[in-house]
Amino acid sequence: MSSVSKSKFDVVVVGGGPAGMAAGTRAGECGLRVAIVDDNPTLGGQIWRQGAKSEPEPEHSAWTKRLRSARAELISGTAFDQPDVGILVVEQADGTREVAYDKLILATGARERFLPFPGWTLPNVMGAGGLQAIVKNGLTVRGKRILVAGSGPLLWAVAAYLRTHDAEVVRICEQASWRSLAWFTLGLLEQPRKLTQGFSLKRELAGISFSPNSWPVAANGHSVVESVTISRNGRLEEIPCDYLACGFHLVPNIELPQLLGCRIQNGCVRVDDFQRTTVANILCAGEPTGIGGVELALVEGQIAGLTAAGRLSEAQNLFGERNKLQRFAGRLDQAFKLRSQLRSLASADTIVCRCEDVRYSQLRRYTSWRTAKLQTRCGMGPCQGRICGPATQFLLKWDPDSVRPPIFPVRVESLAFPASSVVPEQPTLTGGL
Repeated sequence: MSSVSKSKFDVVVVGGGPAGMAAGTRAGECGLRVAIVDDNPTLGGQIWRQGAKSEPEPEHSAWTKRLRSARAELISGTAFDQPDVGILVVEQADGTREVAYDKLILATGARERFLPFPGWTLPNVMGAGGLQAIVKNGLTVRGKRILVAGSGPLLWAVAAYLRTHDAEVVRICEQASWRSLAWFTLGLLEQPRKLTQGFSLKRELAGISFSPNSWPVAANGHSVVESVTISRNGRLEEIPCDYLACGFHLVPNIELPQLLGCRIQNGCVRVDDFQRTTVANILCAGEPTGIGGVELALVEGQIAGLTAAGRLSEAQNLFGERNKLQRFAGRLDQAFKLRSQLRSLASADTIVCRCEDVRYSQLRRYTSWRTAKLQTRCGMGPCQGRICGPATQFLLKWDPDSVRPPIFPVRVESLAFPASSVVPEQPTLTGGL
């Protein structure tokens, strides 16, 4: 059996993206002992994910430097259980670690939303962010024809990134209308930084065809995707391609907050002005409280870190900036709201749950997520409903209300080892930052 170690911190942050880094930094700068738990070996989350040969973004480097100065410790592993109040269990490569805390900050980020349509399980049909991550890790796309489709600003960022790696981005298909996009653009006027970013992306994407009111209805091919049929302004069009990068905006990762008993409202973790959840000593920041982007995540993370340290007046100083960014987040959510026509994408034979090969025709027999899960095993595979859960929530208006530990696959020996009541050792704040 692998070893079990124990440690104690004032604040433990789950999630090493922008919100988690900001929370850990501010708490650490207040003199608290801080640990950040993340399943990646380096910090930055999905948004600041580094490629094998790429340099970190300046903002990422700045927060990493501050976090290192605050002497926070990085614990690389999967947080999979909370066997007792004030204890988090983390599975690492060389064993299991029991991490005790006084305050817990959840900054678990978000993931792409996928909607099933005929052919979406073909090889080379990928999530937009997923393809970007794979390219960062070494996949060569030089000269490859890539169709980017779905909804949300991530599509533009991914298309620009793929172009810098010499891919041929054949088109960007956005399901939102011109009217929605124009309304969203007007909202950027009170966000000069985002307006600048928008103009920069537009320059990077010059020459690439952009089609609003467009979405994929089928991916075609035999052993791999060869073309995609899109609906554009109500007409069907077939576009040859080597890859389809497709994602319909983002979904908050709320499974761990749910498991810990935090109240969920409208698909997000409910927090008060100081980022405190409905569970004592547990705070939440970033995308789990609502999709809002890097700037909002950083501000919410700072408020959570300061609140955990008892610096409420300092946290209040950030409320104005957060409120402004939350207004932008509201515009973002409204502009890229999924249209009802997308509910008709899946055919009866379309696989919805990829882990358990459950087809749409099987799911339509039932009236709830729980019943379908019991009868078809939908949502019971390795991804634990992360793909089919949001899909059925949109397609069938179900509420995936059940969360079972462990949230991610872990070793049996980790599950079998009980939490110890032994007083934990004090950590050595060397970190891995």
